[in-house]
Amino acid sequence: MSIAKKIEERLKSIREGETFTYEQLSIDKKEYQTAAKAIERLIKKGVIKRVSPGQFFKPKKTVFGELLPNDGEILKPYLFDNGKRIAYITGTYLYNKLGLTTQIPQIIKIASRGKEIKVNKTNLKIKPAKSYVDVTNKNYQYLEILDAIKNFDKIPDLNSENGIRILLNILQKLKKVEIERLVKYSLKYPPRTRALLGALLEENGKKDNLEKLQESLNPLTEYSFGIKKDILPTVENWKIK
Repeated sequence: MSIAKKIEERLKSIREGETFTYEQLSIDKKEYQTAAKAIERLIKKGVIKRVSPGQFFKPKKTVFGELLPNDGEILKPYLFDNGKRIAYITGTYLYNKLGLTTQIPQIIKIASRGKEIKVNKTNLKIKPAKSYVDVTNKNYQYLEILDAIKNFDKIPDLNSENGIRILLNILQKLKKVEIERLVKYSLKYPPRTRALLGALLEENGKKDNLEKLQESLNPLTEYSFGIKKDILPTVENWKIK
């Protein structure tokens, strides 16, 4: 089968709006030159579109015209390596997604362990952030929650009362085993993260892991978040002010 036919067959399994690279087309590097010519022909026909060098997508056609891929699809090459998740989106972009801020950042932060992800293009700017553990598809959502807790007092335009309500609601929906995993990952984070996590869990009545969090903290240390007792009554139990 020719390279062009291989690509056309592989494209059948790719959804409209989904981004892809040469690797996802199962093309050997020695075939990239031939593949590039076949891809250029498909672009001219309008079958696929280019997002950036080496990244393409199948356009989704609607009555309003063709839709561009969503941000998650555009950022996918930076979050995965050979299909394996190695990073996650954090910073203001994440806090906006969680409803903690209305600000939309011009620069996106991506957290990874052991890999600095940095992009400076006209239409895409990425700065690296620190991940405290190796990122996987099974844990990145816990890390997102912990990042929001850790940086609570640094979230732009945050209404503290509304922010606490959102975090309490997120934690309330987690099952017991998910809370256990969240606490396990929090032990890799700075103490202030565990202190606020403890106060939130206690307020929600989820007390199974509170002792583990308390034991991980210095009983003499105070943590400044600017959270008042009338917003989160349990802050005093965790030396948060």
